[in-house]
Amino acid sequence: MKINYLYKFTLLFLMLITISSCVSKKDMIYFQNDETISNELYKNYAPKIQTADILNITVSAREPDAVKAYNLTGGGGQTTKPITYLVDKQGDIIFPELGKIKVGGLTTEELKANLISRLEVYITNPIVTIRLENFRVSILGEVKSPGPYNLENEKVSIPEALAMAGDLTIQGKRKNILLLRTTGDKVESIRLDLTDKSLFKSPYFYLAQNDIVYVEPNKAKVNSSAIGTTSSLISIASALLSLVLILTR
Repeated sequence: MKINYLYKFTLLFLMLITISSCVSKKDMIYFQNDETISNELYKNYAPKIQTADILNITVSAREPDAVKAYNLTGGGGQTTKPITYLVDKQGDIIFPELGKIKVGGLTTEELKANLISRLEVYITNPIVTIRLENFRVSILGEVKSPGPYNLENEKVSIPEALAMAGDLTIQGKRKNILLLRTTGDKVESIRLDLTDKSLFKSPYFYLAQNDIVYVEPNKAKVNSSAIGTTSSLISIASALLSLVLILTR
């Protein structure tokens, strides 16, 4: 009688492990439903310049001598490199010859237009190139390669960033991605669903500098962490079942 009870208990134990390890297909597939979505955000999105950003600004024109005063360089010997501009707490930079300029809250395109309009007073047809040097995001949690990522492209979406981190692991919760975004002295917490195609319409589809993306573990991962790995439990249960079969011979 005791052996029969142990046998039934072992089978039930195996069934519970199997059920707890199952993940619904709907929880795994990205961008579900087949509707066509127009991503207007792609045309209009551009990150805003923030406090502590580092800007690389280069001015050029047909006559190189005319722009030398606006392109400060550092370094010694035969090699020089452009000096970058750190955005201060007030959102300003000090630009050569032009003085203090408010840049916080502007996009790089808006700042470019601002500088060109000022420089046209002194230079014929100036060309301004601006690049954010510290565009970095951090990707944490259930991805294959978590960590900070320095991005060359200033228009990077959530799916692109996760792809850089090697995609989510099988234990990652795709329906509840956490995005932390710092704007001024505030930190926004936004939840995003990778399985829903409406993500493409979200104002948070594209990342801003210093964003943090966190992928939570799913229920199966949490359960396995609490009581040991599923494979270990199955091994134990299999051993118990084998013992029961031996005793009942």
